[in-house]
Amino acid sequence: MTLREVVERLGLRALTSDVAGDAEVTGGYTGDLLSDVMANGRPGNIWITMQTHQNILAVAKIKDLAGIVLVNSRRPDKETVWKADKENVTVLGTNESAFRLSGRLYRLLEDP
Repeated sequence: MTLREVVERLGLRALTSDVAGDAEVTGGYTGDLLSDVMANGRPGNIWITMQTHQNILAVAKIKDLAGIVLVNSRRPDKETVWKADKENVTVLGTNESAFRLSGRLYRLLEDP
């Protein structure tokens, strides 16, 4: 399933100007500890987190993640958005909790 399809089906909103809609989503990873995501995130995963600082962009690039979803209505600052656009990292947002969104993403990817 493409990132664009996931965004549409889960009702996520773009927080950056570039949404890499054709990126293939291979799964998801939920966590707020950067070292944990570095150790366990997989290429093509959507990362669900509450972290909003610029370091999330580096993790997403290194791990070749499909995108980052910020939960609980969190929003990155302007510098983080600027850097995400520059680095072509898709950052999305939702009002939902990480728990709820993780469950919805799991169901979507397991039974499209």
